[in-house]
Amino acid sequence: MNDQVWNTYLSGMVTAGFMACGLFFARFWWRSRDLLFLAFAAAFWLLALNTALVVVVTGSDENKSWFYLLRVAAYVLIAIAVIRKNSEDPEED
Repeated sequence: MNDQVWNTYLSGMVTAGFMACGLFFARFWWRSRDLLFLAFAAAFWLLALNTALVVVVTGSDENKSWFYLLRVAAYVLIAIAVIRKNSEDPEED
């Protein structure tokens, strides 16, 4: 099997894993309505979109480098959600 097919196959599996993690956290958000879970779900879906776009879009590596900003956005979203959750007043719940 050539490297391009193997790379596409593994990237598809990673994308599916990110989508499944996003659904997992979306289910927790649906039950608890805690925005931390919604932020994690959105972050995992951004990571899935990043992985899919890098494989699907053809072209030079310079054109694909912009897709990694989705990964940065996902990590910033997680950091903001965790900081927001830790700064909440515990008596609010």
